[in-house]
Amino acid sequence: MTQRIAFQGELGAYSHEACITARPDAEPVPCASFEAAIEAVQTGAADYAMLPVENSTYGRVADNHRLLPDCGLYIVDEAFVRVRIALMANKGVQLSDVKSVRAHPVLLPQSSDYLKAQSIKAVSAADSAGAAAELVESGSPSEGVLASELAAKIYGLEVLASDIEDHGHNTTRFLIMGREPDLTRRGTLGMMTTFVFEVRNIPAALYKAMGGFATNGVNMTKLESYMVDGSFTATRFYSDIDGHPEDANVQLAMEELDYFTSYIKVLGTYPADRKR
Repeated sequence: MTQRIAFQGELGAYSHEACITARPDAEPVPCASFEAAIEAVQTGAADYAMLPVENSTYGRVADNHRLLPDCGLYIVDEAFVRVRIALMANKGVQLSDVKSVRAHPVLLPQSSDYLKAQSIKAVSAADSAGAAAELVESGSPSEGVLASELAAKIYGLEVLASDIEDHGHNTTRFLIMGREPDLTRRGTLGMMTTFVFEVRNIPAALYKAMGGFATNGVNMTKLESYMVDGSFTATRFYSDIDGHPEDANVQLAMEELDYFTSYIKVLGTYPADRKR
Protein backbone atom coordinates (compact mmCIF):
# COMPACT_ATOMS: atom_id res chain seq x y z
CA MET A 1 0.00 0.00 0.00
CA THR A 2 1.41 3.40 -1.01
CA GLN A 3 2.25 5.66 1.89
CA ARG A 4 1.00 9.25 1.88
CA ILE A 5 2.92 12.31 3.01
CA ALA A 6 1.18 15.61 3.78
CA PHE A 7 2.69 19.06 3.27
CA GLN A 8 1.60 22.69 3.44
CA GLY A 9 0.99 24.34 0.09
CA GLU A 10 -0.02 23.42 -3.42
CA LEU A 11 1.69 20.95 -5.73
CA GLY A 12 4.99 22.48 -6.75
CA ALA A 13 5.72 23.99 -3.33
CA TYR A 14 9.21 23.55 -1.89
CA SER A 15 7.67 21.22 0.68
CA HIS A 16 6.37 19.12 -2.23
CA GLU A 17 9.91 19.07 -3.62
CA ALA A 18 11.13 17.92 -0.20
CA CYS A 19 8.57 15.09 -0.25
CA ILE A 20 9.82 13.93 -3.65
CA THR A 21 13.43 14.09 -2.46
CA ALA A 22 12.97 12.31 0.88
CA ARG A 23 10.02 10.00 0.14
CA PRO A 24 9.98 9.50 -3.64
CA ASP A 25 7.65 6.49 -3.42
CA ALA A 26 5.06 8.23 -1.24
CA GLU A 27 1.97 10.01 -2.53
CA PRO A 28 2.18 13.76 -1.79
CA VAL A 29 -0.90 15.25 -0.11
CA PRO A 30 -1.19 19.06 -0.40
CA CYS A 31 -2.75 20.85 2.60
CA ALA A 32 -3.89 24.42 3.16
CA SER A 33 -1.85 24.95 6.36
CA PHE A 34 0.76 23.38 8.61
CA GLU A 35 -2.04 22.55 11.04
CA ALA A 36 -3.92 20.73 8.28
CA ALA A 37 -0.83 18.71 7.36
CA ILE A 38 -0.40 17.67 10.98
CA GLU A 39 -4.09 16.83 11.29
CA ALA A 40 -3.88 14.63 8.19
CA VAL A 41 -1.37 12.44 10.04
CA GLN A 42 -3.28 12.57 13.32
CA THR A 43 -6.45 11.29 11.62
CA GLY A 44 -4.72 8.69 9.47
CA ALA A 45 -5.40 10.49 6.19
CA ALA A 46 -1.62 10.58 5.71
CA ASP A 47 1.26 8.55 7.12
CA TYR A 48 3.71 11.42 7.49
CA ALA A 49 3.89 15.21 7.46
CA MET A 50 6.75 17.18 5.88
CA LEU A 51 7.31 20.36 7.91
CA PRO A 52 9.95 23.05 7.30
CA VAL A 53 11.57 24.24 10.52
CA GLU A 54 14.44 26.49 9.47
CA ASN A 55 16.07 28.13 6.48
CA SER A 56 19.75 29.06 6.26
CA THR A 57 18.87 32.56 5.01
CA TYR A 58 15.51 33.36 6.58
CA GLY A 59 15.90 31.60 9.93
CA ARG A 60 13.43 29.41 11.79
CA VAL A 61 9.84 28.79 10.74
CA ALA A 62 8.22 30.04 13.92
CA ASP A 63 4.79 28.52 13.27
CA ASN A 64 6.15 25.00 13.32
CA HIS A 65 8.31 25.55 16.39
CA ARG A 66 5.07 26.52 18.10
CA LEU A 67 3.13 23.52 16.77
CA LEU A 68 5.67 20.72 17.24
CA PRO A 69 5.62 20.21 21.04
CA ASP A 70 1.89 19.62 21.40
CA CYS A 71 0.88 18.10 18.06
CA GLY A 72 1.20 14.51 19.26
CA LEU A 73 3.48 13.51 16.37
CA TYR A 74 7.14 12.47 16.45
CA ILE A 75 10.11 13.31 14.28
CA VAL A 76 11.18 10.21 12.34
CA ASP A 77 13.58 11.80 9.83
CA GLU A 78 15.09 15.09 8.69
CA ALA A 79 15.70 16.33 5.16
CA PHE A 80 17.77 19.23 3.86
CA VAL A 81 16.59 20.72 0.57
CA ARG A 82 18.57 23.30 -1.41
CA VAL A 83 16.13 26.11 -2.20
CA ARG A 84 16.58 27.23 -5.80
CA ILE A 85 14.34 30.17 -6.61
CA ALA A 86 13.06 30.67 -10.13
CA LEU A 87 11.26 33.70 -11.52
CA MET A 88 8.46 32.51 -13.79
CA ALA A 89 5.73 34.13 -15.86
CA ASN A 90 3.07 33.28 -18.40
CA LYS A 91 4.20 32.06 -21.80
CA GLY A 92 5.44 34.80 -24.10
CA VAL A 93 6.26 37.23 -21.29
CA GLN A 94 9.78 38.69 -21.26
CA LEU A 95 11.73 39.49 -18.11
CA SER A 96 11.59 43.21 -18.96
CA ASP A 97 7.77 42.99 -18.92
CA VAL A 98 7.60 41.81 -15.31
CA LYS A 99 6.84 44.66 -12.91
CA SER A 100 5.94 42.63 -9.81
CA VAL A 101 6.29 39.11 -8.47
CA ARG A 102 4.27 37.21 -5.88
CA ALA A 103 5.63 34.63 -3.46
CA HIS A 104 5.31 33.41 0.09
CA PRO A 105 6.65 36.07 2.50
CA VAL A 106 9.38 33.67 3.64
CA LEU A 107 10.68 33.37 0.06
CA LEU A 108 10.72 37.05 -0.90
CA PRO A 109 13.62 38.16 1.37
CA GLN A 110 15.74 35.31 0.03
CA SER A 111 15.96 37.00 -3.40
CA SER A 112 15.66 40.66 -2.42
CA ASP A 113 18.97 41.67 -4.02
CA TYR A 114 17.95 40.30 -7.41
CA LEU A 115 14.51 41.91 -7.32
CA LYS A 116 15.98 45.26 -6.35
CA ALA A 117 18.48 45.10 -9.22
CA GLN A 118 15.66 44.36 -11.66
CA SER A 119 13.34 47.01 -10.16
CA ILE A 120 10.68 44.37 -9.57
CA LYS A 121 8.16 44.87 -6.78
CA ALA A 122 7.76 42.01 -4.27
CA VAL A 123 4.19 41.12 -3.25
CA SER A 124 3.33 38.59 -0.53
CA ALA A 125 1.18 35.56 -1.34
CA ALA A 126 -0.21 32.84 0.88
CA ASP A 127 1.68 30.18 -1.05
CA SER A 128 4.25 30.41 -3.86
CA ALA A 129 3.00 27.38 -5.78
CA GLY A 130 -0.57 28.58 -5.34
CA ALA A 131 0.51 31.94 -6.72
CA ALA A 132 1.87 30.12 -9.78
CA ALA A 133 -1.51 28.48 -10.37
CA GLU A 134 -3.27 31.83 -9.94
CA LEU A 135 -0.92 33.51 -12.41
CA VAL A 136 -1.89 31.03 -15.12
CA GLU A 137 -5.56 31.73 -14.47
CA SER A 138 -5.09 35.51 -14.58
CA GLY A 139 -3.02 35.49 -17.75
CA SER A 140 -1.27 38.66 -16.55
CA PRO A 141 1.58 39.83 -18.82
CA SER A 142 3.21 42.06 -16.18
CA GLU A 143 3.28 39.77 -13.15
CA GLY A 144 5.58 36.93 -12.22
CA VAL A 145 5.97 34.42 -9.43
CA LEU A 146 8.94 33.24 -7.40
CA ALA A 147 8.74 29.50 -6.87
CA SER A 148 10.46 26.22 -7.67
CA GLU A 149 11.05 25.07 -11.23
CA LEU A 150 8.84 22.13 -10.28
CA ALA A 151 5.95 24.60 -9.93
CA ALA A 152 6.71 26.07 -13.38
CA LYS A 153 6.63 22.58 -14.87
CA ILE A 154 3.38 21.63 -13.16
CA TYR A 155 1.49 24.80 -14.10
CA GLY A 156 2.99 25.43 -17.52
CA LEU A 157 4.81 28.69 -16.79
CA GLU A 158 8.03 29.86 -18.42
CA VAL A 159 11.15 30.24 -16.25
CA LEU A 160 12.68 33.65 -16.99
CA ALA A 161 15.51 33.45 -14.44
CA SER A 162 16.90 30.60 -12.35
CA ASP A 163 18.83 30.44 -9.07
CA ILE A 164 18.11 34.06 -8.16
CA GLU A 165 18.43 33.50 -4.41
CA ASP A 166 20.83 35.94 -2.75
CA HIS A 167 22.92 33.21 -1.13
CA GLY A 168 24.22 30.06 -2.79
CA HIS A 169 23.91 28.08 0.44
CA ASN A 170 20.15 28.73 0.69
CA THR A 171 18.81 25.51 2.25
CA THR A 172 15.70 24.56 4.20
CA ARG A 173 15.66 21.88 6.86
CA PHE A 174 12.50 19.79 7.02
CA LEU A 175 11.30 17.38 9.68
CA ILE A 176 9.31 14.31 8.72
CA MET A 177 6.67 13.63 11.37
CA GLY A 178 4.87 10.36 12.09
CA ARG A 179 2.38 9.02 14.63
CA GLU A 180 4.88 6.77 16.42
CA PRO A 181 8.50 7.29 17.50
CA ASP A 182 11.13 4.84 16.22
CA LEU A 183 14.06 4.20 18.55
CA THR A 184 15.25 1.05 16.76
CA ARG A 185 17.33 2.69 14.03
CA ARG A 186 21.00 3.61 14.15
CA GLY A 187 21.98 5.90 11.29
CA THR A 188 25.27 5.37 9.48
CA LEU A 189 26.11 9.05 10.08
CA GLY A 190 24.88 9.04 13.67
CA MET A 191 21.61 9.90 15.34
CA MET A 192 19.89 13.15 16.30
CA THR A 193 17.53 13.69 19.22
CA THR A 194 15.20 16.67 19.45
CA PHE A 195 13.45 17.78 22.63
CA VAL A 196 11.84 20.79 24.27
CA PHE A 197 12.16 21.81 27.90
CA GLU A 198 11.35 24.53 30.41
CA VAL A 199 13.81 25.41 33.15
CA ARG A 200 12.86 25.72 36.80
CA ASN A 201 12.58 29.25 38.20
CA ILE A 202 15.92 29.23 40.02
CA PRO A 203 19.08 31.30 39.45
CA ALA A 204 21.35 30.07 36.62
CA ALA A 205 18.97 27.19 35.86
CA LEU A 206 19.71 27.20 32.12
CA TYR A 207 23.46 27.35 32.70
CA LYS A 208 23.29 24.42 35.11
CA ALA A 209 20.95 22.43 32.84
CA MET A 210 23.36 22.80 29.92
CA GLY A 211 26.34 21.75 32.03
CA GLY A 212 25.40 18.09 31.82
CA PHE A 213 25.79 18.06 28.07
CA ALA A 214 29.25 19.61 28.25
CA THR A 215 30.57 17.33 30.99
CA ASN A 216 29.23 14.22 29.26
CA GLY A 217 30.55 15.12 25.82
CA VAL A 218 27.16 15.52 24.12
CA ASN A 219 27.21 17.93 21.18
CA MET A 220 24.25 20.32 21.19
CA THR A 221 23.71 21.55 17.63
CA LYS A 222 20.74 23.82 18.33
CA LEU A 223 19.26 25.69 21.27
CA GLU A 224 16.44 28.16 20.67
CA SER A 225 13.99 29.84 23.00
CA TYR A 226 10.43 31.01 22.54
CA MET A 227 7.65 32.22 24.78
CA VAL A 228 4.87 29.98 26.05
CA ASP A 229 1.24 31.20 26.09
CA GLY A 230 2.29 34.80 25.60
CA SER A 231 4.20 34.94 28.88
CA PHE A 232 7.41 36.94 29.13
CA THR A 233 8.64 34.82 32.05
CA ALA A 234 7.82 31.25 31.02
CA THR A 235 10.32 30.37 28.31
CA ARG A 236 10.47 27.10 26.42
CA PHE A 237 13.67 25.89 24.79
CA TYR A 238 13.97 23.76 21.66
CA SER A 239 17.14 21.70 21.27
CA ASP A 240 18.83 19.26 18.90
CA ILE A 241 21.67 17.05 20.12
CA ASP A 242 23.92 14.46 18.54
CA GLY A 243 23.17 11.01 19.91
CA HIS A 244 20.51 8.50 20.91
CA PRO A 245 18.63 8.45 24.25
CA GLU A 246 20.04 4.97 24.88
CA ASP A 247 23.64 6.21 24.63
CA ALA A 248 25.20 6.28 28.10
CA ASN A 249 26.45 9.86 27.83
CA VAL A 250 23.09 11.10 26.52
CA GLN A 251 21.31 9.36 29.39
CA LEU A 252 23.54 11.09 31.94
CA ALA A 253 23.08 14.48 30.28
CA MET A 254 19.30 14.12 30.16
CA GLU A 255 19.19 13.05 33.82
CA GLU A 256 21.03 16.23 34.78
CA LEU A 257 18.73 18.28 32.55
CA ASP A 258 15.72 16.77 34.29
CA TYR A 259 16.95 18.00 37.67
CA PHE A 260 16.92 21.66 36.58
CA THR A 261 13.76 21.64 34.48
CA SER A 262 10.02 21.59 35.10
CA TYR A 263 9.15 20.06 31.72
CA ILE A 264 10.95 17.89 29.15
CA LYS A 265 9.48 16.29 26.06
CA VAL A 266 11.44 14.29 23.49
CA LEU A 267 10.04 15.04 20.03
CA GLY A 268 11.97 12.37 18.18
CA THR A 269 15.16 10.41 17.58
CA TYR A 270 16.17 9.98 13.95
CA PRO A 271 19.20 9.39 11.67
CA ALA A 272 21.30 12.45 10.85
CA ASP A 273 20.80 13.51 7.23
CA ARG A 274 23.87 13.13 5.00
CA LYS A 275 23.64 16.85 4.10
CA ARG A 276 23.91 17.95 7.73
